[in-house]
Amino acid sequence: MKAMVLAAGLGTRLRPLTNDRPKALVEVAGRTLLEITLSHLRESGIQDVIVNVHHYADMMVDYLKSANSFGMHIEISREEILLDTGGGLKKAAWFLSGNSGGADTPFVLHNVDVISTIDLPRMVQFHMENKALATLAVQERATSRYLLFDEQLQLCGRRTVSEQTEMVRSPQRTSEFAFTGIHIISSRIFPLLTEVGVFSIVPAYLRLAGQREKIMAFPANEYYWRDLGKPENIKQAEKDIQEKIVT
Repeated sequence: MKAMVLAAGLGTRLRPLTNDRPKALVEVAGRTLLEITLSHLRESGIQDVIVNVHHYADMMVDYLKSANSFGMHIEISREEILLDTGGGLKKAAWFLSGNSGGADTPFVLHNVDVISTIDLPRMVQFHMENKALATLAVQERATSRYLLFDEQLQLCGRRTVSEQTEMVRSPQRTSEFAFTGIHIISSRIFPLLTEVGVFSIVPAYLRLAGQREKIMAFPANEYYWRDLGKPENIKQAEKDIQEKIVT
């Protein structure tokens, strides 16, 4: 199984920590965000990973080389301009769908600036049992942007805290969840991504859900998760690690 780590962003929310390095090399308790993410993937049985880079790209390449890629097979996807989540994913299609012999194989898409104990093998099993196109790990918590799912846990819309709602289907009942930045995606998504250039993956998911493709929610309330996109969140994660809430 393969994975992609989204690490190309400028990390503006993490400044000044990202003034002289990419956000993926910001440290939490002596370990970089990239090392933490790769460790989670490796412990889940994943050895083949592609990482997209842009901000301080050469520093990322040198870091992985000095770490011997943490014993994994790691490819680099350089983005001369930031392609956002969807554009970055589409650029890496050659790696994520390659050598599959036409088979519909799942892969992991993981933001570099989150830390979690989400059970990826269990999430993959859920994804395959539901024959989903994509499965998103979600939680019941406060956020500025909610994804809306129906009673079968299929994506049907989104809502912002300003009460702007976009629906692509009209189920009788919906539940709102916060997205964790961790996805399981089937390789058959690539021919369906008609968007080009710079684009976010969430609007693409909404478009596909409106076309009756299965974009599923994987409820992950039982797992630890924290966004590491702000300096204060880094400090809290370090405290959580010291208190052994997460390792």
